[in-house]
Amino acid sequence: MPAKGLPLSLEPLLAALARGECAGAAEALNASCQCVSLDRQALIGALARDPRDGALQALLAESRPHLFAESMAFVSARHVARMAEVVAAIERVVALPAWQDAVLAWAPEVARRPVSAAGVFLGYDFHLAKDGPQLIEINTNAGGALLNAILGRAQRACCNEVAEVMETMQASTADDLEARFVEMFRAEWRAERGEARLRSIAIVDEAPQGQYLLPEFLLFQRLFERHGIAAWICDPAELDNVGGALTLRGQPVDLVYNRLTDFAFEAPASGALREAWQAGSAVITPHPRAHALYADKRNLVLLSDPSALRNLGVDEASIATIAAGVPRTEAVSRARADDFWARRRGLFFKPAGGFGSRGAYRGDKLTKRVFEEIVAGDYIAQAFVPPSERRLAVAGEAVDLKMDLRNYVYRGDVQLVTARLYRGQTTNFRTPGGGFAPVLAVPCVQEKEGSKP
Repeated sequence: MPAKGLPLSLEPLLAALARGECAGAAEALNASCQCVSLDRQALIGALARDPRDGALQALLAESRPHLFAESMAFVSARHVARMAEVVAAIERVVALPAWQDAVLAWAPEVARRPVSAAGVFLGYDFHLAKDGPQLIEINTNAGGALLNAILGRAQRACCNEVAEVMETMQASTADDLEARFVEMFRAEWRAERGEARLRSIAIVDEAPQGQYLLPEFLLFQRLFERHGIAAWICDPAELDNVGGALTLRGQPVDLVYNRLTDFAFEAPASGALREAWQAGSAVITPHPRAHALYADKRNLVLLSDPSALRNLGVDEASIATIAAGVPRTEAVSRARADDFWARRRGLFFKPAGGFGSRGAYRGDKLTKRVFEEIVAGDYIAQAFVPPSERRLAVAGEAVDLKMDLRNYVYRGDVQLVTARLYRGQTTNFRTPGGGFAPVLAVPCVQEKEGSKP
């Protein structure tokens, strides 16, 4: 049923479909299909694979009520394909020695160590603009992939009015995401250790029991165990690197699934990890080099500058794809403070080494005091791309939630596309009705002759 005070109209949806406009159809569904699609009983069933899962379910229900959105998000299949094209173009750029030389020049020394492991779960985050997806940032320890794999199995087509249309659509999920994730970690291991057996994995984050995504750590631990790999969750300070081996409470650690935001292992608690990374005594993924190559936000300045890319030897086709999909980004400097202040309403400011929206500001919300802190710090300014919206019924009322899209990527392969729904300046998991949402890719029907794509 439609939300109170907001009658459901199928006219925009049907008109878009008749014209073969998958983007218009997706927008119409996001605006008109407001009912709950999350089957919480199915979600509980998907989680209940282990005798320990009662505590996990309680953790989700009691302290993380806004981790999962109540409904799915609809995205044009063309936009999904376009995001994959932008990802592929950036991957080609990052593979160039000239790119690596350029970005490693401003990276910490620890990131310059050559390594064969690529880094698991790159997160390419996009907003949907009128002219297509726009890359907002890249993250190297993007969380949520396993949670979203499970979430995708707990959805139902809930809008009776569009059920017939939705039956023709296919969710953008892999045949067996969990198996692909395990194989990805094995591939990281093989890249560094050949065919030796992967025996143990430590999932490492600062004070993990207090992390909001602790449920995902627990799910990964159980996933690894089901595949015959011993797995532990720990703080980096619990690790030791002695005699050329990384250990946890005396047990050897073969591979570290690194969820830290201490990207260069600079904190005292990360000392054993830093030693293990430098000595190669454990496979660490993702690692400091991956962060330097992909996620340092200063890299966006290069990516959004066609002339700079051309000077690095990037091919013209890749430059064109990136130019269309990466908003202009500039390094903030005190010398240009007056210019940035004058243009602030069209900019979004982010710390170069930031993560998780910390220290990020919309220019139109800035005070002069905060702007002075930005100018004094190491910031970039990105052309502001407002997020698209998903309208949902929350407590019986229609609410417009902002939406961003995350592509989980490994070695250039997009494994999963998911959405995050929220209210406020940046993404969060505090919004009623918001949280992670599965993405349903809306396919384009055969277009009529002469119609616009």
